[in-house]
Amino acid sequence: MSTHTSPATPIRSLTVLPAHREDVELHTADGLTLVGELARPLGPDGGPATPAATLVTLHPLPTHGGYMDSHVYRKAAWRLPALAGLAVLRFNTRGTSSPRGTSGGAFDGGVAEQFDVHAAIEFAEFHDLPRRWLVGWSFGTELALMHGRDPSIEGAILLSPPLHRATDADLDAWAAFGKPLHVLVPEHDDYLRPDEARRRFARVPQAEVVGVDGAKHLWVGESAVRRVLDEVVARVLPGHDALPTTWDGPSTTAETTAASAVGEEDA
Repeated sequence: MSTHTSPATPIRSLTVLPAHREDVELHTADGLTLVGELARPLGPDGGPATPAATLVTLHPLPTHGGYMDSHVYRKAAWRLPALAGLAVLRFNTRGTSSPRGTSGGAFDGGVAEQFDVHAAIEFAEFHDLPRRWLVGWSFGTELALMHGRDPSIEGAILLSPPLHRATDADLDAWAAFGKPLHVLVPEHDDYLRPDEARRRFARVPQAEVVGVDGAKHLWVGESAVRRVLDEVVARVLPGHDALPTTWDGPSTTAETTAASAVGEEDA
């Protein structure tokens, strides 16, 4: 990585801001080890500072290229500890591989992944990561709705929910759960678009559905990612300013690879 220290450096697709980052392992109740990374705000001594809140991320469908490094989550981990004081926990669900490694087990279509979701929440709780929010993207939204109703979480934010595996019964259960549910739906989503999403999520009185003009299911492009991160921070930290687009401290630039370049263009 190259390092930049010039004032007011633009935050670009591959900009990595300071944070305390560590590889972690999650252990499921059915005996698997899942690999992940925890990024926390950097303290003045170089160690981790206490975050303002915590994002427990659930990635898109692994059989279609989803993993802990899916670009929205990678950028969240690169930026949000520094820009918003958030902790970002990313991990590979069972059978999923990334440069970090491969999690144990095999993909189970969202069924046995309940143990993965529970392991991530328990990890955050055990490590005293405060104000835990689930953030699901595509397949990850199904996991959040089906398996994320844990009393220790503050609520959930859903990005591009397809509502394929999650049923009306899961929506009714979330309604009874009572925790906030914020739903970001791209205007040009491949599976569920804003009007239909508003109809489906009407079963959850506390659900907020936000249609995002011009966006697509994969949130490709820097402008789309910035909208997502702004929306996430606004829900998790009400009253927080919009995220800046420049940074006047030290930063690094991630190496570009064929895998990491997907969705990275500055649109």
